[in-house]
Amino acid sequence: MDALFVSTFAVAVAEIGDKTQLLALLLAARYRKPWTIVAGILLATLLNHALAAWFGAALSEWLPAGVLRWLVAGSFLAVALWTLRPDRLEEDERRKASVGGAFLATLVAFFLAEIGDKTQVATVLLAAQYEALAQVIAGTTLGMLIANIPVVLLGARFADRLPLRAARIAAALLFLALAVWVAWRGIG
Repeated sequence: MDALFVSTFAVAVAEIGDKTQLLALLLAARYRKPWTIVAGILLATLLNHALAAWFGAALSEWLPAGVLRWLVAGSFLAVALWTLRPDRLEEDERRKASVGGAFLATLVAFFLAEIGDKTQVATVLLAAQYEALAQVIAGTTLGMLIANIPVVLLGARFADRLPLRAARIAAALLFLALAVWVAWRGIG
């Protein structure tokens, strides 16, 4: 259960203020079909994070435990620093959201926006750390939904009231704590 809890919490906090959360807001404002957009987010996240988790699990098998330990700790530290930098939705990502219906636009846009994103990197790292791959995938997907469903349902009014700077600092501290914990205790 540690893998599920840590994965859910890490991604939910890291997602606040992320470009995919801005994308969720944009899609909600454009299509006004919240449950269709949530379904697209769910499927895109499941697919993207399952691939990321598989890669992280494969890494944990290929690398010696000592190397993996410091690689994961250093990567969590890098994600902590990366989390402090606010995201912006790029102009070409806005154009991608207008193609197709609400579900297809959300599915494609979210899957692509997650490639190389800090939550995808976190999924790789969590899968490398925990053997419970299904819990990591479920947790990171749940964390993504926890952070994005309120934005989709409540729209711009809710997003304007989020303390994004405080959320980024909390997420950075969480990933810093994970880096220290992995460096101290090791993997698994």
